[in-house]
Amino acid sequence: MVFGRGKKAKQEQLTDTGDAGESDAVGTGAAAEAPDAAVRSAGPYDVSEIDDQDGYVDLGALLITPREGLQLRLEVEEATQRVVAVTMDLDGSSLQLQAFAAPRSEGLWDEIREQIGQSVGSQGGQVDEIEGHFGIELVAKLPAGDGSEGYRVARFIGVDGPRWFLRGVLGGDAALDRDAAAGLEELFRQIVVVRGESPMPPRDLLQLRLPRDSAAAAPQGTSDFEQGAPEFEQPERGPEITQIG
Repeated sequence: MVFGRGKKAKQEQLTDTGDAGESDAVGTGAAAEAPDAAVRSAGPYDVSEIDDQDGYVDLGALLITPREGLQLRLEVEEATQRVVAVTMDLDGSSLQLQAFAAPRSEGLWDEIREQIGQSVGSQGGQVDEIEGHFGIELVAKLPAGDGSEGYRVARFIGVDGPRWFLRGVLGGDAALDRDAAAGLEELFRQIVVVRGESPMPPRDLLQLRLPRDSAAAAPQGTSDFEQGAPEFEQPERGPEITQIG
């Protein structure tokens, strides 16, 4: 697996969702039952559902399984320099990931799908709800914006877990081609979310960070994770909860 030097992608904002005003109560004992546990039966997982964290790339709120040919790019919020998103690049397609705090008793995905649809429509685009491997998904098409008659396409995946929500945005061939998406979808299933016990307002981003073994600066270029500490360029600005990556 390679941590590549990421190129800044143009982010097209779909809607400004804001933050809910209520805080999420701290749980005790085992994690509460996920709002959509049946969908998650084969992953992605809560950290309480795995035996140990060995063998994962530890990005704080997300644990990711290494894979040959996989590149990871981290993105930050310009104002705070906070890491807010990680993008997986594999075989010419991409999967952008963000994890958010969620209420204990209900998920966020139904509400967010509605907001994405409204925002895409207001920009002259269209969305289609489809049944996918992770439940209901959205395929969003927006005008290319370069004067052509083409569209930019992204497929939104959302999974509600115990007090967290994991959002993925598939781009490239994987947005429309299930075969092209197979590798990234399998990696999505293997993701482990580390929610933590601190109270957080719903929709607040769970904290991402560089892997601890990448703290030392490395020479310019890219390196195989298995052969040494991965290298990172200054991460780029990341998307909000309902943005296309």
